[in-house]
Amino acid sequence: MKDCRPYYIKKAWYRFLDFYVDRYLEPRLSLLGKNPFIVKPWHIEIFGSPIRIGNNITLLGCSDKKTRLTVWSEKKGIDGIHIEDHVLISPGVRISAANSISIGESSMLASHVYITDSDWHGIYDRSMPPRENSRVVLEKNVWIGDSAIVCKGVTIGENSIVGAGSVVTSDIPENVIAAGNPARVVRRLDPGREIITRKDRFGDTEKMNRELATCEKGFLEGNTTWGWIRSLVFPKKN
Repeated sequence: MKDCRPYYIKKAWYRFLDFYVDRYLEPRLSLLGKNPFIVKPWHIEIFGSPIRIGNNITLLGCSDKKTRLTVWSEKKGIDGIHIEDHVLISPGVRISAANSISIGESSMLASHVYITDSDWHGIYDRSMPPRENSRVVLEKNVWIGDSAIVCKGVTIGENSIVGAGSVVTSDIPENVIAAGNPARVVRRLDPGREIITRKDRFGDTEKMNRELATCEKGFLEGNTTWGWIRSLVFPKKN
């Protein structure tokens, strides 16, 4: 669908997004790093503490796919949720921590991924959470596919990929592709091939922002305020 907004309207929209993040989202976090790219932040739900997010995060919300970061524990001094730099979190992702969940630099979580470090109820005493603490660690540049589940006590090694719909119940080594329920290694990555990470591609945020602004000005050139209003009231097919 063509974007009919004049460039100044789109810039105003970006300023509104920044205001919303500063006013309503960031105060709920223990840390939000520099240069966050957050889309539809009103569809991102933050509960509990501590939740720390690094620099250059891409965090996406959607009306039918709420993104939820939750820490739920009566214990003090837990690690909570720690998301490092350059991580991509897609709409519908749920991260639920009772103790410690760590997402490594440049990792990518596809839509509807669920990561949890707890069963949330004891096996025999189901009225209370389990007493033992677990943790989840995603090392650098991990890619979790659509609707996959990562369970308590799991470490996923650097550069590894978890296939869509998989259920990870035990550790996955580095540089592999794992899939299935329970997830098992199905292939090893080619050690001779270079892996380009999100940090490699998007690390120079100032340059990227300048290029994005130039592209948007070009795409929106010729758009007028009246044309934009008309497109809202009388949208054309296609």
